[in-house]
Amino acid sequence: MAWLLVIVAGLLEVGFAVGLKLSHGFTRLWPTVAFCAFALGSFGLLTLALKRLDVGPAYAVWTGIGAAGTALYGMIFLGDLVSALKIVSITLVIVGVVGLQLSGGVR
Repeated sequence: MAWLLVIVAGLLEVGFAVGLKLSHGFTRLWPTVAFCAFALGSFGLLTLALKRLDVGPAYAVWTGIGAAGTALYGMIFLGDLVSALKIVSITLVIVGVVGLQLSGGVR
């Protein structure tokens, strides 16, 4: 259950990163509201998960999901540059996240 919280928190991290971009420096109301909601949800779920998980693997999985997910979202929906090196790098991040998740002990 704790790992599920980390995964959902990582997905919410994608939401707050995209909301941050779309807020244009907090000058647009609804993207700013979305950023705040996603950030609060993401940090809240990560906080709950850290009661049962080691901080290193949990934090790495959280940031890995956020980084890979945000990069993919940007390439698919925001017109970010797509390259073979980016795809390989995102794949390596995902492989690393899976490895860290498998190595992280639950208390």
